[in-house]
Amino acid sequence: MTSLAQHGLSTLRGPSPAGTLLIEDALKKIVYRDGSKSLRVEKQKGLIPKGHHSVFGDFPPDYMPQQLSARTMSPSAAPTSPRNATEKGPKSPKGSSGGMVVSGRRRPNTAPAPPRAGAWSRRPVTTSEFRRFYDRGDLPIQIHHGAVGGKIAWRVELEKLDYHHYLPIFFDGLREKEDPYRFLSVQGTYDMLEKGGAKILPVVPQLIIPIKTALNTRDPEIIATMLKVLQVLVLSGEMIGEALVPYYRQILPVFNIFRGKNLNIGDMIDYSQRKRQNIGDLVSETLEIFEVHGGEDAFINIKYMIPTYESCVLT
Repeated sequence: MTSLAQHGLSTLRGPSPAGTLLIEDALKKIVYRDGSKSLRVEKQKGLIPKGHHSVFGDFPPDYMPQQLSARTMSPSAAPTSPRNATEKGPKSPKGSSGGMVVSGRRRPNTAPAPPRAGAWSRRPVTTSEFRRFYDRGDLPIQIHHGAVGGKIAWRVELEKLDYHHYLPIFFDGLREKEDPYRFLSVQGTYDMLEKGGAKILPVVPQLIIPIKTALNTRDPEIIATMLKVLQVLVLSGEMIGEALVPYYRQILPVFNIFRGKNLNIGDMIDYSQRKRQNIGDLVSETLEIFEVHGGEDAFINIKYMIPTYESCVLT
């Protein structure tokens, strides 16, 4: 039987996965003191949900500041697509009449450049079900405020939880980037996978949509978190890797996009390898775990979705 302890995933020392994210956020505030990497900037760009104005809900439009009301209530005049941005075209020069230049020089080519495909571009993160349930107080968890951070106080024993109901909700919260939602969902997911045992396998089909939604955000931080959770998910019980094989068509397309995204630093040293934030390495590790624990049909299905993948089992 494959267990987490055999792979060294349940006996790791140091901060928890959710605690590591908190440490990384504190480091970003020190490095980027101008706030360019803050959540406030991402909210202004529309990449993450803005949330409510207060714990009691949103303010009425009449009580909102004028600038904020104009920005949130009035329709945006900006173009919504590259096609709309180029419909008007450039203005004619002053020396032209009837669309022709009076001088003898030819008019330069003003055709717009083709838009970027944006395969690696981030998509807006939608509000998760985990946030909605937590705001209503429907989840049996709370933050454990002790001497050592990175812990959750469960109001119900994990062995008595209804995994069919709660595990998909926690997986849906893995795409959150704002605390306490992110901390609780990440740490809660690891706790449930560690104690789940045989309860996890029947819930695998319900986890596919939250996994696909999180990967399709194309956010490197969310993808790294989800890849680590997928590795623990496969190793948390028997037959889970084989149960994921029919859903490779929903999961692996994003793997194929980010498989070659590695940190190119030349001959310098990467001192952050212990954080495991390199997307290319995480994708390779996850695919190897999928192949080893996915049964005899795992490799051919991975090869179908990712043609450049080479087997780590076959010689």
